[in-house]
Parts: sequence; structure tokens; C-alpha cells
Amino acid sequence: MLEIAQKLERLSALYAEREALAAQKQALTDELLPPEIKARLEEVEAEFATKDEGAAANIEALEEEIKQQTLAFGEGVKASGLHAVWSKGRVTWDGKGLSAYGQAHPEVLKFRKEGEPSVAIRRLQSKETN
Repeated sequence: MLEIAQKLERLSALYAEREALAAQKQALTDELLPPEIKARLEEVEAEFATKDEGAAANIEALEEEIKQQTLAFGEGVKASGLHAVWSKGRVTWDGKGLSAYGQAHPEVLKFRKEGEPSVAIRRLQSKETN
């Protein structure tokens, strides 16, 4: 466990290095731009941020309409490079309940399958120690 924790610390340091490089790059880029160009770039950013928010809201609303209509239609629909994929509902089982049932009825346990474990690396929001 200590070796993994040490590697996580190194990975965290590498993330920080990458972020520092990006900040340095941005700082150097900012130094190259005269104040009037920086001001104009900020105006352009602000203008397009508003337009982007509007476009995103329109997209989100239409996507939701398409999803609801596709659910009601009951099958997928393709058009213009997009595909509204309809999938039937997933079947899930109460694993704890079935395990308890399997204690009394071991014949059902032959139908149990367990996948391989997996690992995801997530960045913590605040500094935590274990």
C-alpha cells in the first residue's frame, strides 16, 4: 500500500507540473499581446460566451425532446450523422438478497458471475490524508 501511495504522490506532482507548464505558457502568451489586443480578445470571449450559452441551452432542450420522443417511439432513429439510440431497460438484481437466498438455495449460485475488479484514479477536491 505504501508503494501505491508513493506513486499516487508522484502522479499528483506530475499533474501539478503539467498545470504549472500550462500557466507558464499562458503567462508568456499574455506578455506577447499588447493591452489593446488583450482587451479586444476579452470582448470577443465575452460575446461568444453568451452566444455559446444560448446554443448550449438550445441543444440541451432539443436533445431532451429527442430523447423523450425516442423513448415513446420505442426504437432508434438515425438522421444527418446523428443516431438517437434506444436501449431497453437494464435488468438488475438485488445482490445482497440473492446472496442471502443462495445460502439457503446453493443451486442458484451457479448462475452468479463476478467481473474483474477495476481501479479509477480521481483527483481529490481538497487535500485529504489517510
